[in-house]
Amino acid sequence: MASAPTSNTGNEVKRKFAVLGSRSVGKSTMIVRYMDNVFVDSYYPTIEATFTKSIKFKGRTYNCDIIDTAGQDEYSILNSKHAIGIHGYVLVYSIASRASFDMIQTVYDKILNYTGTEHIPCVVVGSKSDLHVQRQVSEEEGKELAKQLKSAWVETSARHDVNVAKVFELMLGETERDTTEGGPEPEPSKCVVM
Repeated sequence: MASAPTSNTGNEVKRKFAVLGSRSVGKSTMIVRYMDNVFVDSYYPTIEATFTKSIKFKGRTYNCDIIDTAGQDEYSILNSKHAIGIHGYVLVYSIASRASFDMIQTVYDKILNYTGTEHIPCVVVGSKSDLHVQRQVSEEEGKELAKQLKSAWVETSARHDVNVAKVFELMLGETERDTTEGGPEPEPSKCVVM
């Protein structure tokens, strides 16, 4: 039996998404394009920021917190707070960086380790699709990885505003599919800081 969606008020459903991936793959640029409809060419490295946006999806309003995380590398420890209370994950690589693509599986595995689950709702995103001349990762490889992770996949260009909004529509679709098919709602942390 599916658990009831977390709700703030009335028909608005609360969802929290973490955007993860290697450094400099365009996570912040994609989020800023989505939130403010502007393209920021240069961006300071992100420490962490949370953006909130109401999104209409399939006749329902979702109040979404989108967490823009600092870039991960294979030596950084994925913060456990990126596993607590998160409804879904946007895993971003650059189509112009083989290393960032290879990192997606590592990040996914770390999330599974933290959550203690066998699957998480996620969308695999190939960013910077406008850099097709510098492409190191094919569309077929991106689609295959997403298939292995049982997730949605899309390529985006924040520069040209291609498929940026679709990322978050797909994320809601993945999240709602998992919760309606009996997947559990994420539990809030029971930790107390004294």
